[in-house]
This record gives sequence, structure tokens and C-alpha cells, in this order.
Amino acid sequence: GCNPLAETGRSKLQNQRAVLNQQILRAVRMRAGAENLLRYINSNRQAEKTIFLLFFHRETFSIPLVPLGLKETKDVDFTLPLKDFILEHYSEDSSQYEDEIADLMDLRQACRTPSRDEAGIEMLISYFLQLGYVENRFFPPTRHIGVLFTWYDSFTGVPVCQQNLLLEKASVLFNIGALYTQIGTRCNRQTQAGLENAVDAFQKAAGVLSYLKETFTHTPSYDMSPAMLNVLVKMMLAQARECVFEQIGLSGIRNEFFTLVKMTQEVAKVGEVYTLVNTAMNQEPVKENIPYSWSKLAQIKSDHYKALAHYFIATILCDHELQPGDDKDQQEKALSQLYDYVPEGLMVLAVLKDKVQRKQLGKAHLRKAIVYHEEALRVCGLCKKLRNIEVLQEVLTAAHKRSLLKYAQQETEDDFLSLIQAPDILPKTEHKIETIAPQFSKVKVKDFFHKLGPLTVFSAKQRWTAPRTIRLHHEAGELGFSLKGGSPVQVYCLDPVCSAASAGLKEGDYIVSVDGTDCKWLGVKEVLEKLKSVGKEPLELDVISCQDTVASLHSKSATYSMGMQKTYSLICLAMDEDKMDQTKKAPLKLPFLSWGTKNRQKAASTLCLPSAVTGSSQVKKKLSPFTLLNTESSLY
Repeated sequence: GCNPLAETGRSKLQNQRAVLNQQILRAVRMRAGAENLLRYINSNRQAEKTIFLLFFHRETFSIPLVPLGLKETKDVDFTLPLKDFILEHYSEDSSQYEDEIADLMDLRQACRTPSRDEAGIEMLISYFLQLGYVENRFFPPTRHIGVLFTWYDSFTGVPVCQQNLLLEKASVLFNIGALYTQIGTRCNRQTQAGLENAVDAFQKAAGVLSYLKETFTHTPSYDMSPAMLNVLVKMMLAQARECVFEQIGLSGIRNEFFTLVKMTQEVAKVGEVYTLVNTAMNQEPVKENIPYSWSKLAQIKSDHYKALAHYFIATILCDHELQPGDDKDQQEKALSQLYDYVPEGLMVLAVLKDKVQRKQLGKAHLRKAIVYHEEALRVCGLCKKLRNIEVLQEVLTAAHKRSLLKYAQQETEDDFLSLIQAPDILPKTEHKIETIAPQFSKVKVKDFFHKLGPLTVFSAKQRWTAPRTIRLHHEAGELGFSLKGGSPVQVYCLDPVCSAASAGLKEGDYIVSVDGTDCKWLGVKEVLEKLKSVGKEPLELDVISCQDTVASLHSKSATYSMGMQKTYSLICLAMDEDKMDQTKKAPLKLPFLSWGTKNRQKAASTLCLPSAVTGSSQVKKKLSPFTLLNTESSLY
């Protein structure tokens, strides 16, 4: 057989040709790199209309941004709790609402994995608005209906379980803000439209998180605590500010005096906001839970953009000498706005006129820029996650090399004689960045449980009697009562001797159906038209009466007060006293039950009988709740 390792004459020629091609390509690349380097060096010495780029390659300009992760949750089954509540509270057939409950559960399931675009935002907002309807329909303020919500902290992964719907609403709001941050980071930052969309997304994210902080102040999850939300809002606004700066320098920056002054102040503003973000991230208690890479990235960006500010002002001083035709007053004013103070012994106008002073101050800014660049590279090397991001390394390295190259181009004979320290640069911006409040009204949502009736009347806060059927007979064209209100209509001015009153109709009843036709959403005019159609055959009305929440209290109840024994409520004593003394009539006063209802939220617990009164055997006078309210021994 043949030796597979043996080369034929043709294969040897092909190998030699491949080696030659590689050498040619290497030489071409080296020549192209040398030409690019020469072109870059010469660009700094061109005239006023010359444009220089911030980096060697435009692709390395975009420093990575930080998105928020969505909160995770478990499945929730609304079926049994909502059906039971519909049957118990609204006295309706709960099987007729199975489709609506299924739609609610499907919407919640879809919100767990929303798309990273405006459609996903709209879906989350629609579910958040739907939760407002569900809260008013099915979640009374006095008790829980048995629905357990579980959400995981987006930073620590710690689960939070509650039967409170506010946890669900707050978590959905957090995910809306987080989704905006993900949309912002996915935008193409190499185009003007992409940067505009990124700025808008980060501002909206800050607005949603700020709304969450102001609306839900006692959230149990740490990622939604006021301290953490405050840091997140600052970080989103800082990233929006960063995108604005990228937008200004997208097409390059003119190497012109006043343009560089403007860019110096803009980039100094970016460095300032990231300094504030880094300071906030290192404060307790946020420091323990914020990701380490986030705080280090904020520090890196702070140092990086401060270095760019010093590089820009060094370019102004080193490349632009005051010419006879220049407006020295305008240049002096523009340069004075960059400093809070100037080094001792220097005057701004003198610096502009004196070439030596310009060079010395420019080199001082370059030295400070190099220090900031080296600090940014050092911090980046401390974090493993940031160290593995190639784009970030390229950006920091390119900026550092550019400052070193600029410094090497300057004369070095006076380095040991110059003691000038570069002053700090005052940040200033012409672009206002602020939070954009969420516009929930732009998303139109229909209540899934619309059939229950108008929400202003049929809500979980109000209790109703079961529907009663009233048979209405014809009485010479008169109904014996009038109607008022919107939807549903309410009975008033009821004639006590009419047939409707005899059949059980009461003043203030709400008409919910006429002859089997639902009337909860009909007005007075529509209901009157149906009632006027009464002929010889009787008409059936289904009515309900508002049931006072106090009437639902049990006649005897045991309550716990903090630090007290379990006792019977004074309500029981008041009822027992009425049974013992039927003949004695008290003057008309405010009922105790009404007093307890109005002041129930102010009291720490139910008004209870003190143990000292219970055990006393010397009190012979009968007690009443009104006398106890005026004694010093009554407890709240």
C-alpha cells in the first residue's frame, strides 16, 4: 500500500503556495495597520475642520450597559377562590365565569415570559391594569380569599409568599421596568435611531421604578425596597446620560475649540452621574445585595469618562493656539466655564496667550487622564466577569493608549520643572435627562368580569343580599315608585301601599334584572322602557339590597389584644344589657356599632373589657359601653 504521509510533487507546491499567501496577507495587514496609525497621528495635527474619532474602531465605542433581570414567580390557580367568592359575595352562578377566570390565568402565564419589545410591555401593563379590577372585585380589605402569590427576589433568589395582591402588582411593575432596561440594552447603539430608543427606554424604566418606590412603600422583597429602587433609578438615568453622550459623538467629534469645550462638559457630566451611582451602590444596606460586577462597572465608567474629559481639554490646550483672528474673549469665557478654579499663578487669558503655560497645563490634564485610565483598567482586572468582556477591555485599552500617545507627542524637557496640578472639570449639559412616568392610560383594557356589574357598586368592599324576585302587577299605568342613579338603577320614592311594596320591594333597592334580562349596566331610561311594557301578565324584577358591613359581625366574638387576655367584646355586653333591661329606654345616641366602624382603623384592636373590671365584685351598677368609653380604664 501507499504511505499516507508521503507528499507528492503537486502537494508540495500547494503547501509552498499556501505559506506564501499567508506571508503576503500578513504583510498587507501590517501595512494597513501602519497606515491607520499614521493617519490617526496626523489627524490630531490637522486644521479646524479635521474630525477625529474617540477610538481606533467605531465598534469599540459602545461600553456594555446593565439590564435588570425579570422576577420569577410560581403558577397561581384563581379558579376555586374566585368561583367561591362569586357564589358567596355576588350570589351568582360561578360556572358562568369559568372562561373569564381562564383568560386571567392565561394572561398571567404569558406575562412570565414576555417578549423584549413594546408588545411585551403592553402585555405586562394590561395585566397590571387587570389586577386593579380583580383587586376591587375579589379582594376585600378585611380578609384573604386564599390565593397565594410567590415571587423570587431578582438579586438574591429568595422567595416571598403572601396572600396580598399588592405583592403581585408590585412585582409586575418591577418587571415592566426591568423589561424597559432590557429593551434599552438591545438597541443598536451604532445608529442615531437606536440611541434615541435606548435613551427613551432607560428613562421609562427609571419612571416605572420611581413610581413603584412611591406607590408600594412596604414591599417585603428586598429588590423592591426603597433603598434598592433609589439606586436602580440612578443607574438607569446614568445609562440614559451615557447614551446621550454617545449620540452626540456618533459621527465623530470635530477637533475645534468650542466643540471640544462642549464635549468636555458633557463627558464630565457622565462621569459625575456614575460617581453618584457608585457611591449609592456602596452604601448600606444596598452594598450587601447589589452585584459586585455592577458596582465595579459603575466605578470603571466614572474613571473612564473623567479621563475622557481631561483628554478633551488637553487637546484644546495642546492643539489650539490663539491666532490673531480668533475671538480671545469668547475663548477665555468658554475655557473659564470648565474650571471651578485655576492653579495658583495662572490666569485663563494668560494661558491662552502663553504657549509654554498652555503646554504645561495640557500635559497636566493628560497625566490625570492617564491616571484615571490606569485606575479603570486596574478595577476591571479585579472583577472576573468584567475581565472576560472583550469589548470593555478594548475600549479601556484604546482610550489609555490614545492618552499615552498624546502625551508622548509633547515636549518632555520641562517635565521635572512643571508642578502644575490639573484642576477638576465642572460638568455641564444641554440635554435634560429625567424619569418618564408610566402612561397606563394609553393601554386600553376591558374588565374580564364585566358581567358582574359596574365596579362602583359591585365590588368586594360592599356586601349585598341575595337577589329577591318581585312580581310587579299592572296598576293603572303607575309603578308606585321612581328610579334614580346610573347603572344599576335604584328605587326611591316608593309608595308603601303599592303592589310592589307589598311584594317585598324596598326603598333603595337596586334592580339587577327585568324578566330575566340583565339590567346591571342599563340606565334609568332603558329600565323604565322595560317596566312600562307591563301588561296583564306580571313582570318579575330581581332586586338586591345593600347590606351594612357592620351587620355581618357576629353577635359574640372573641378577639386578641396585644398584652391582654382573650375577652368578649363590649358588643356582647351591650346586647346582654338590652336583654336584661327591656323597659329602660336610653336617650338617642350614636350607636356603638357605628362608632366602632368609623374608628376601627384607628384602634390597635377591638375595644375590650379590662381584666380589672371583669374581676371586680364591688361594682353593682350595670355597665354600658357608653359609660366605659368615658372611663380611664377603657382600653383600645
